[in-house]
Amino acid sequence: MSTGPIGVTGPLPSISTFAEAARTPSHSSFRVTALGGGHGLKATLRALRVIAAEHLTAVCTVADDGGSSGRLRQDMDVLPPGDLRMALTALCDDNDWGRTWASVMQHRLKSKDGVGDLDDHAVGNLLIVALWELLGDPVDGLRWAGALLGARGQVLPMSRTPLTMSGLVRTDQADTDELVRIGSQAELAKAGKLGRLTEVRLHPEDAEPCKEAVTAIELSDWVVFGPGSWYTSVLPHFMLPELRTALTETEARRCVVMNLTADTDETFGMSPADHLDVLAHYAPGMHIDAVVADPRCVSEAEQPDFEEAAARLGARITYAKVRRSEQPGVHDTLRLAIALNEVFQDAQD
Repeated sequence: MSTGPIGVTGPLPSISTFAEAARTPSHSSFRVTALGGGHGLKATLRALRVIAAEHLTAVCTVADDGGSSGRLRQDMDVLPPGDLRMALTALCDDNDWGRTWASVMQHRLKSKDGVGDLDDHAVGNLLIVALWELLGDPVDGLRWAGALLGARGQVLPMSRTPLTMSGLVRTDQADTDELVRIGSQAELAKAGKLGRLTEVRLHPEDAEPCKEAVTAIELSDWVVFGPGSWYTSVLPHFMLPELRTALTETEARRCVVMNLTADTDETFGMSPADHLDVLAHYAPGMHIDAVVADPRCVSEAEQPDFEEAAARLGARITYAKVRRSEQPGVHDTLRLAIALNEVFQDAQD
């Protein structure tokens, strides 16, 4: 089941104007938990901040082992802070204070010769790790970081345990059906170039989820997944047994926001329908209420399979233009906010 494209006649309202309208007494204040990581989660949070800032929780993956985060987790034996940092910056207000601190958190240090110990470390990563050392708890540290930034909502790790990822890639080179094992999140993010990912897992498999994240999921009206790297940002939340149980048993409605590009370095050759089928594989029996997809991301030929895959999950598809006109590969904050608000309101009516 699907709906036609959501259209907006005339110029888009400003974010502040739309946010004020979305929070009028005639509109319920939704409790929303968004799960993911990286730029995808950041895009969702920026949109949700407009319509659900008072009761918004971000739950981030903690399996990143590349870049600044990978170096810090190796040197300091801490959670990788990068995805958590990006989520915090997404929740900053669009004012001088919020924009300034978001820029500071995202700023990367550059040594004069490019080989210094601090080279390419994000300032926000260092600040978060310092708070963890001082306070002794990741959640407490993130709360203090959020208070400093004036973040609207809270950011939580999916687990207090640093996680790793592994998977198999089924290649078809030289007419063989070879399986190649990959043992790092950074390599999995590029594995689609080799073939189709399978048997993706988190380690340790029985890691305890963050209790505060489980509580947020249980108390939510909506749980939102995606967009983002499908195997390494979206699906990990279904791989921890206790977290998967919370996501399956919550009374909250569930919404999936599709990527603007199905064919990435991680998901090369996968169709939009394949993305939903993979989600169903890692979360068997989970009901999805809504899927938001930009109509330009699902070709006419792909639509029947995509709509059948959504129907198998129990989901209703909302086609909405959510990409930026000048940057087709980037979600537009206001357009995505409008689409999500309409999905939430339609379900409530």
